[in-house]
Amino acid sequence: MLTFIVRRLLAGAVLVLAVSMISFTLLYAGGGNIARRILGQNATEETVAQLAHELGLDQPLIGQYTGWLTSALSGDLGVSWVTSQSVAVSLGSRLAVTLSLVICTTVIAAVVSVGLGVLAARRGGWVDSVVQLVGVIGFAIPGFLVALYLVIWFAIDLGWFRATGYTPIGESFSEWVNSITLPVIALSLGAIAAVAQQVRGSVIDAMSRDYVRTLRARGLGLTRVVYEHVLRNAGGPALAVLGVQFVGLLGGAVIVEQVFALPGIGQLTVTATGGGDIPVVMGVVVATAVIVVIVNLLIELGQAALNPKVRLS
Repeated sequence: MLTFIVRRLLAGAVLVLAVSMISFTLLYAGGGNIARRILGQNATEETVAQLAHELGLDQPLIGQYTGWLTSALSGDLGVSWVTSQSVAVSLGSRLAVTLSLVICTTVIAAVVSVGLGVLAARRGGWVDSVVQLVGVIGFAIPGFLVALYLVIWFAIDLGWFRATGYTPIGESFSEWVNSITLPVIALSLGAIAAVAQQVRGSVIDAMSRDYVRTLRARGLGLTRVVYEHVLRNAGGPALAVLGVQFVGLLGGAVIVEQVFALPGIGQLTVTATGGGDIPVVMGVVVATAVIVVIVNLLIELGQAALNPKVRLS
C-alpha cells in the first residue's frame, strides 16, 4: 500500500508540474503585452519596458518559469500585481472558505444520494421513477439559478439566513452554519442527482449477484444484506463519481460565491482574471491541481478499502 501511495504521489507531482508549465506558458507568453495591460494604453514605451524589467518579463520564458518554480517549491508563489499581497497568504484565507463549502456539500451529497439510491433500487416502481425524476431535475437546474431563488426566498423574504457574507468557523459556529447553508444547498443538488443515479445503478447490479441470493437463502434480512454487503460492493463506482463531483464543485463554487459574496477562491479567481493578476491566477491553478491530486488519491484509497480486489491490484 505504501508503494502504491508513493507511486500515485509521484504521478501527481508530475501532473502538477505539467499543469504549471502549460499554464505559465499560456499566461506569460506575451511579456510586453502584460506590462502594457497593467499600465494602460496611454503609457509610454519606456515605462512599459521598465515595468517589464521589474517583473522579469523581459527574460526568456524558460528563465521566468525556472525562477517561478524554484520559488514555488519553497512555498513562495509570488506577490499579487494588484494588491502587493503574498499569493500564498491570499490563497490560504480564500481556500478555507471554498473548501468548507465543497467539503460540506460533498458530505451532504454522499449521505443523501446513498439514501435516495438505495431507496430507488430497493422499492422500484413509482418510488424509483420519482427518485430518478427528482435527480434529473436537480441535475438540470443550474446552480446559480438555485442560488438566486434561495437568496430571494430564505434570505430576503423569510429572513432565515444571511444573503451574503461569510463567518469563519473559529469566530462563531452558528454564524458559520448560517453563512454556508444556502450556498451548500445550491451546490448540492447537482452532486446529489449524479451520485444517487450511480448508487441506484450499482445497487441494482449488485443485488442481482449470486452472493446476495445466497445470503438471503441463509435467512439474512434484506436491509442487512443491502447495508452490510451490497453497498460495500456498489460503493466503488459511487465513490469515483463523488470524487469527480468534488472536483466539479470547485468550479461550481465560482458562481455561487459570486451570488452570496463569499470571499472564496472562486471570487479571487474572477477578480484576478479580470484584473490581469497573473501570479494570483497561477497560484489558483497550482492549488487546484494539488487538490485534485489529493482527492484522486483519497478516492483510490477509499475504493481499495471497500473492495479487496482493488486493494490486491
